[in-house]
Amino acid sequence: MKTQIITVESHDNFISVRDRMSWAKTPRILLVIPKFEKVALKQAELKILQRHASALGAQLGVVTRVRRVRAAAEELGITVFKSTVEAQKKTWNAVPPRLAAWRPPKPNLREERERVQVREGAWRAHLAVRLSAFIVGVLSVFAIVALFVPRAQIRLHPVVETQNAVLPVTASEFTKSVYVTGNIPMREMRVILDGDQTVTVTGEGTTPQSKARGVVLFRNLTANAVTIPEGAIVETAGDPLVQFVTLEAGAVNAGVGKTLEVPVEALIGGAIGNMPIDSLLTIRGGLGLSLAVTNPEPTGGGRDKSSAQASDADRTRVKEALMQTLDERARNEFLEKLEAGDILFDETIAAAQIFLEEYDPPAGAAGTMLTLTMQVEYSARYASASDLTSLASLALNASLPSGFSPVSSNMKMKSVGLPVLGEDNSARWQLKAERQIIQSVDPAQITTLIRGLNVGEARSRLENSFAWESKPEISMFPSWWKWIPLLPFRIEVVFE
Repeated sequence: MKTQIITVESHDNFISVRDRMSWAKTPRILLVIPKFEKVALKQAELKILQRHASALGAQLGVVTRVRRVRAAAEELGITVFKSTVEAQKKTWNAVPPRLAAWRPPKPNLREERERVQVREGAWRAHLAVRLSAFIVGVLSVFAIVALFVPRAQIRLHPVVETQNAVLPVTASEFTKSVYVTGNIPMREMRVILDGDQTVTVTGEGTTPQSKARGVVLFRNLTANAVTIPEGAIVETAGDPLVQFVTLEAGAVNAGVGKTLEVPVEALIGGAIGNMPIDSLLTIRGGLGLSLAVTNPEPTGGGRDKSSAQASDADRTRVKEALMQTLDERARNEFLEKLEAGDILFDETIAAAQIFLEEYDPPAGAAGTMLTLTMQVEYSARYASASDLTSLASLALNASLPSGFSPVSSNMKMKSVGLPVLGEDNSARWQLKAERQIIQSVDPAQITTLIRGLNVGEARSRLENSFAWESKPEISMFPSWWKWIPLLPFRIEVVFE
């Protein structure tokens, strides 16, 4: 007998197996469940598959070694085999159910239906019963309307008060956070400013006009000839130090005491180069180990001329003027950088470091105008508005009256007096903080207090139970309805 073999895999369930069974055109359907496949077919699902096979006019058999599946199949009367070969050789015990034989309909079905039909009781047709049922239905509709249609709006005006406090504030650079005792951090900001200032020179000085010249005499200290290069430097031995340079090269003959005269010129111009006899006694460098030098005649020709030059007083004056300008600019810069409510400590504004300080013309140079260019970094200390707000909030919350809460997070703050800078660089002053607080009322408590009451009674109970700025207002929808709804979600509580 032909047999349709269906192998059940781990991803199959009884629905997919049933669909595959529907395609079978054989009188036998054999489900093969491999031993190592995780097939989750329960007894109820096998029962459904068995009935489906019967509806197809086929017998259902199972090949499996899984003890749970074998037990469930045997309990349902499904033949269980160990292999497909065994299923082909052995007979199947279970017989599919046959279709019921056709029977002709009974001729007296109408009479039997009328006989078993339940007749309505006569009392149901009574006028009083029908009228009562109608009244009950109408009242039920009215009850539903009374519960869900009316809506009440309760407008309340809780007591609003002003809470204020005067707080001592200490801002210190050693404080890292805000404390309710009044200690807050002193914060720092920096700016870098560039500027220049020009003043008229009031000092007078001399500038070199020509360089002094002369002749020096070199004397050999060794037995060898010594070469003197052009540009060799000879100088005075005392103060002031004046240097001359040789204008030409030469060579001193070999032998101790041999001499050579060489022309020289002062390195710097002016009358300072006019030296007396025997003033140039030193040779710079290694040449001084072999030679001695002196000027047998005075040097001359060095001249100075008078000119306007910046004096130390001029440089001090221009720096003071420029620093004053930069100080004012720095203060304005700091004020622009501050947030609303920040407090700047003016006494802490100072030049932290100077990056550039350049005078034109430089010291010693002639000029009628003196220009100073500077680049300065300024630092300043300040109190942050956010720290002050945190401090005020901590202090006011600590003294908040029972039954009240803040209207909002906004508060007014005003410094009482100017900050005073102490020896430890901490600033101390007083701060006045003020905010609006409102009486705390729970909307659920209001709803529980008045629901189901007459409007007038509800208003009276609200007035007597709480203290209000003004009398409570109750608005009803529809306006002619006189009772507060029973359902809490139909009551809206609005605080103003």
